[in-house]
Amino acid sequence: MTAVSARERPVIVTCAVTGAMHTPSMTPYLPITPEQILEAGLGAVEAGAAVLHLHAREPETGLPSSDPGLFRRFLEPLADQTDAVLNISTGAGPGMPMAQRLEAAETFQPELCSLNMGSLNFALHPILEAKGRDYFAQQWEIDFLEGSKDYVFRNTFQDIEHILGTLGRHGTRFEFECYDVGHLYTLAHFRDRGVITGPFFIQVVLGVLGGIGVSPENLIHLKSEADRLFGDDYRLSVIAGGRHQMAMSTMSAIIGGNVRVGIEDSLYLGRGELARTNAEQVAKIVRILSELSLRPAMPDEAREILALKGAAATRIGAA
Repeated sequence: MTAVSARERPVIVTCAVTGAMHTPSMTPYLPITPEQILEAGLGAVEAGAAVLHLHAREPETGLPSSDPGLFRRFLEPLADQTDAVLNISTGAGPGMPMAQRLEAAETFQPELCSLNMGSLNFALHPILEAKGRDYFAQQWEIDFLEGSKDYVFRNTFQDIEHILGTLGRHGTRFEFECYDVGHLYTLAHFRDRGVITGPFFIQVVLGVLGGIGVSPENLIHLKSEADRLFGDDYRLSVIAGGRHQMAMSTMSAIIGGNVRVGIEDSLYLGRGELARTNAEQVAKIVRILSELSLRPAMPDEAREILALKGAAATRIGAA
């Protein structure tokens, strides 16, 4: 990554608004309905986020959903009321077949989509073991967490190539989510074959049980490997779940990377304090960036840094 002074370098702040991992019983502040997701997104942008990473949920239950109709209810007003980069997940929800996972992204052809760079065990069952079954109000939450002990998130090389081809032909670029060092090599494989070109937006994910653990040493190792594989042709960002979110985001900023916060990744604002809004987390990391003499990138700066096609080239509002 090309070195610039701290004062010159804008930091892309991504806010992951709701995700598909946390369940409604875990916090009363999880955005579930399209209206709640819209409000959360607007607040995050106002607080300084340039990119919104977006999932949808069934309004009645909070189950993850790929329904384009639900996405439309918050995507269109977000596009109308902000200039943020709208990033649609291709992970969607556990157990969804590929066609269902890509349904919203194919419909709206956004500037950016997330893409997990490999299959992995994605284990959440320790949450159920820690809190107990009586903690959860809905049976699907228990089944979801318990079932994760035998769950593999699937993204084979064939799956990845399919996603790259299906969405890439519309000019969509990707937030490459790398849960371990091998995922960096998978990304380099597709680069070497000419399937994708840089700059690559590499979102290192630390702390998921089944992926690489959270530590400064692991982050430095992943960055070193990315430097060796991609040179100046990538942009680093970091996800760290739970209590590690702000510390690892801060470290990412210090070593030249970008940051991701949001209730998808952590339910908390600080020790023992639930985040009431996504905007609170965004505002906190923006304050930290300011203390480091850094500033959050504006959406159009994020577009330039990531070589995105621009909001006008999507089908949000025209689908």
